[in-house]
Parts: sequence; structure tokens; C-alpha cells
Amino acid sequence: MSENVGVSDVRHVLVLPDRDAAEEVVEALGERFAVDEEPRIVRDALAGEDDAEDAQWLVVLRDEEGRLDPGALDALAGEWEGWREEP
Repeated sequence: MSENVGVSDVRHVLVLPDRDAAEEVVEALGERFAVDEEPRIVRDALAGEDDAEDAQWLVVLRDEEGRLDPGALDALAGEWEGWREEP
């Protein structure tokens, strides 16, 4: 049985309901957490949906040092009716 000791997910993914919310979360991340790298905003169309209204917006940020608190990120996303995806 092998174990992956010391291996960690170095990304956080926040799921938001629309692009405006995603952009506001990116701004808040810079203000509250002083992130080193600009988070990416990615549109995630729901399976089988062609309408842009039926999409989620993801904010993807790197955290190689593991200094960002997952609970605080989840609370931040919650302010915009979003959540943090568990790795």
C-alpha cells in the first residue's frame, strides 16, 4: 500500500452563479487574501445546456503554499451565493 505523503492540491475552485459575481470575488480575493497570482475566471456550461444563463462561473486560484483557509474561501464564495468545490 503506497501513500502520497506531502502531495496536496494546490488549487481552489470557487463556483459562482454568474460572471459578475465571479469578477467581484476575484476583486475580494485580492483585497482580503493578498493572493500572489491573479485567479482565473472560467465559464462552466452545465451538461446539455446551450444557454449562457445556464452556466456556472468558476474562480480558480493557485495556493501552492497552502496558506489560504478553505473555510474562509467557502464563506467568501457564499457571500455571492457560491461555494468552494472540495478537491
